[in-house]
This record gives sequence, C-alpha cells and structure tokens, in this order.
Amino acid sequence: MKRVLIVDDAAFMRMSIKNMLANYEFEVVGEAENGIQAIEKYQELQPDIVTMDITMPELDGIQALREIKKLDPSASVVMVSALGQEARMKEAIIYGAKGFIVKPFKEELLISALSKL
Repeated sequence: MKRVLIVDDAAFMRMSIKNMLANYEFEVVGEAENGIQAIEKYQELQPDIVTMDITMPELDGIQALREIKKLDPSASVVMVSALGQEARMKEAIIYGAKGFIVKPFKEELLISALSKL
C-alpha cells in the first residue's frame, strides 16, 4: 500500500483527494496546508507519494518541491494545480515533479497518475 502526503491550502481539496484515495491501494498518512508544513511532514512521515498544490501561502508548491527533492532526490511528487498554471507546471517538472494533475479532476485521473509511481 502506497503512503501519501496531501498538500493543499484548501481543506476541501485535501478532503476530496483523501476520499478519492480511500477506495484504492493508498494510505493517506498526513496532510499539510502550506509548503513549510509539507517539508516538515515529508521528513517526519517519509511518504511514498506527495500530492502538491502549487499556489499556497508561506511557501508555494514549487519551492516546497525543491526542498523535498534536496532532502530526498527520489521523492515522488505529483503537482496538483488549477488551469492557467501551465508555465509553473513546466517549472515543477524541471525541478523533479513526477507528474501533474490539473484541477478540477476526476477520481480516475488521480488514481491513474498515482498508480504509475
């Protein structure tokens, strides 16, 4: 069972992703609402996969991705962001994101993206 850390500043989005993963071979081991918490939780929990929003307060998803990749170059981070963030998505791939999902998305897309990791 893959262990997942969900990072998004919107509580409803964290809950939505958590509910989508509940019926599959994923265990949500933690949640974070900003990039600083994401880095702390990553170190503490050592998840197999991180779903990372791009636009967040305090430290955005791209910066958090960079820090997590410094700690663990093999980290599997999938960026999750709204339409209109295509340039930031390319930046995330350059910094080591394993993929990206554009909000809003269907459960099948999320499961497919995470199952490939």
